Amino acid sequence: MIKKQYSKSKPVCKVTFSLTKEQVGKKADVRVLGSFNDWSWDKGLAMKAGKKGYSASLELPAGATYEFRYLVNGQDWFNDEAADDYQPTPFFSHNCILALEAVEIKKKPAAKKATKAAPKKASPAKKAATPAKKAATPAKKAAAPAKKAAPKKVATPAKKTTAPKTTAKPDDLKKIEGIGPKIAGLLVADGIATFAALGKAKQTKLKGILEAAGSRYRMHDPTTWPQQAKLAAAGKWEQLKTLQDELKGGRK
Repeated sequence: MIKKQYSKSKPVCKVTFSLTKEQVGKKADVRVLGSFNDWSWDKGLAMKAGKKGYSASLELPAGATYEFRYLVNGQDWFNDEAADDYQPTPFFSHNCILALEAVEIKKKPAAKKATKAAPKKASPAKKAATPAKKAATPAKKAAAPAKKAAPKKVATPAKKTTAPKTTAKPDDLKKIEGIGPKIAGLLVADGIATFAALGKAKQTKLKGILEAAGSRYRMHDPTTWPQQAKLAAAGKWEQLKTLQDELKGGRK
């Protein structure tokens, strides 16, 4: 299972990898090898054993794509069922794909300088208040012709507001555990672009989408996707997080 935590202060993402003891056994030496450590066993990210299984974390630059796999006791390879995608290798296997989105860092110091500069201009603004009142009278005189032109001005914004109604804004389906960028794209292409639509989707349809996409996607289990999506659609993020903590790659 993979969890991503994007930094708000720098363009990096903390990635947490985890495997269960049922997958690799007890007292195993498990390491994460990938393009970020030259696929080296010695440089591999060692996973520590806990009550639920093995886990390890590291920070990686955001806005990039990485390949990785789990290596147990230096000889047995394992893939992550919650990977964003899979890349075929010349060795008749697949590497896991980890896709990290770019992070936009907000410039807070610039905003603070703008607020400090505002009080300095407050005094001349008060002096300009008196002529503003004098200008109010001619504005009232111009009100009569403005009413005649009102119907023409209302027509143009009315046409602009129709566009958003016809185009539904898709939700970030990657927030559902077990769904990566590729699978999210498959769902959107099949008309499932929102949490509400995913919450109403039947298992037969979801499995049909995965099977039609090829053998690399058939290993995914969409059983909990509608349940997670209903919580996301209702804005119950804390309940969703509690549920996802109990899942393993989107599975119960």
